[in-house]
Amino acid sequence: MDRRSAATINGMPSSGLIWRHVIIGTRGAWLHGDPRGFRSRGHRIHSSGDYRNPPPPEEHAGLRAHQMAHSTPVVIIAPLLRRRIGEALVHRLDVETCRLLAVSVAATHAHLLAELPVDVAETRKIVGRCKGAASFAIRNDLPGGVWAAGGSFRPIKNRTHQQQVYHYILDQQGPDAWTWSFRDA
Repeated sequence: MDRRSAATINGMPSSGLIWRHVIIGTRGAWLHGDPRGFRSRGHRIHSSGDYRNPPPPEEHAGLRAHQMAHSTPVVIIAPLLRRRIGEALVHRLDVETCRLLAVSVAATHAHLLAELPVDVAETRKIVGRCKGAASFAIRNDLPGGVWAAGGSFRPIKNRTHQQQVYHYILDQQGPDAWTWSFRDA
């Protein structure tokens, strides 16, 4: 029995690990001042809304204009490259010996449901190596920086939450998203 099939039997994380919903975005895809809402590191600057309930359009308009004028263009992942990126993420997490339940790759972001360290700094290092592997896999087709710094590393609260995130990753990322689940392994 390999690690992935063990994940289907035992949804509980191993010692020192937790299940996380990881979201990584491409460069320039979600800037400070974004009309969908935003938060800076440490919430020093943040909007009154979020992507579900966007803030008023005039909120942080000056910051948005500044960011648009000084940022690089948004990196868009072409549909033909999404599979290679996803497969690179799956392979790298396997190398890192992290159990993985689901992955999706869309035009400007990727989602992972993986068992990762409780220590966020260690999780960031692993995800950073995954982003590097994904960038390397498409370096000839999309050279330069692909991923934005950091990401979101949300802990999974319980089995119900894990199932909701699993279905969200596989079913809610749009028709052009590439998806993978442990059942595909």
